[in-house]
Amino acid sequence: MPFLFTTQQKIRLDEYLRIKLPECKELEGQELSNSKIRRLIVAGAVSVNGRTITRPAFELRGKSDVKVELDTEKFFYEKQPDDIQFEVTDKSVLYEDEDLIFIDKPAFFPVEQTITGNRANLHDAVVDYLWKRNPTLRNPPYAGIMHRLDRTTSGVIVFTKNRAINKPVSEIFQSHNLVKKYYAVCHAELVSASTFTVEMYMNRITPKSQTAKWGPVPESKGGQYSKTEFRVLKEITVENKPCLLLECNLYTGRTHQIRVHLASKGLPILGDTLYGGIPASRIYLHSYFLSFEINGKVYTVTSKFPNY
Repeated sequence: MPFLFTTQQKIRLDEYLRIKLPECKELEGQELSNSKIRRLIVAGAVSVNGRTITRPAFELRGKSDVKVELDTEKFFYEKQPDDIQFEVTDKSVLYEDEDLIFIDKPAFFPVEQTITGNRANLHDAVVDYLWKRNPTLRNPPYAGIMHRLDRTTSGVIVFTKNRAINKPVSEIFQSHNLVKKYYAVCHAELVSASTFTVEMYMNRITPKSQTAKWGPVPESKGGQYSKTEFRVLKEITVENKPCLLLECNLYTGRTHQIRVHLASKGLPILGDTLYGGIPASRIYLHSYFLSFEINGKVYTVTSKFPNY
């Protein structure tokens, strides 16, 4: 549901929405905290004069047409029932130095706070872990999010520990000057080739009010180029079903890329019902390998896919 406002005020975007959103009849009686409004902005749901703004401190100047795309049902929903409880411990840390910390993320745990708020997430868990090691700090230690994994995806994820390293790490992920590999389990007994590559232009294919789903979209219609190389590793049995274990080497980093690419080959991931997979206890996708170089130092971190 879009909410539209126009103002001539010189005011921070988050402060303006804190004033205007409670005036909307559709939001009467709902809690609109400052943190929830900030998360709404960071999530990319707010635009000013047609441009998406993700910085809560953005200052409105002159005539500003502000648009808020808000799914009220999801916005005020506090917790998905299958989120797990998780605490970062020494065992969860795959590698750490003064700049970066690599975490072994479990499935069913979101990477960051959602716009609903009050939801446990990996970013907060990393901050808590770092703070417990240095409890004399007056303020929470810094942990920067450079990339994300789907809530249902497990495996390697990296956070920065200081702002000075953010730019070089961000540039690596934006340019995809790294090696990122996943394991995927598909409900299938065989494929025609041991290796294959999928290339396509893709983007979101469902309205914003519906569950997010991506698929092939022509470049002329906003599709973004994507490429994944797949290698069949072995036959396995998972949840009493004949399956194949595949290695997935990403050359680009689009949303749901592996899930869409495998589904396009008739090999949806086990448990990925959104893309045609049969139901299972989880979506069997795991980030197992991440490698890149910064300032002459090579980072290569792996995470074991349990039982496989």
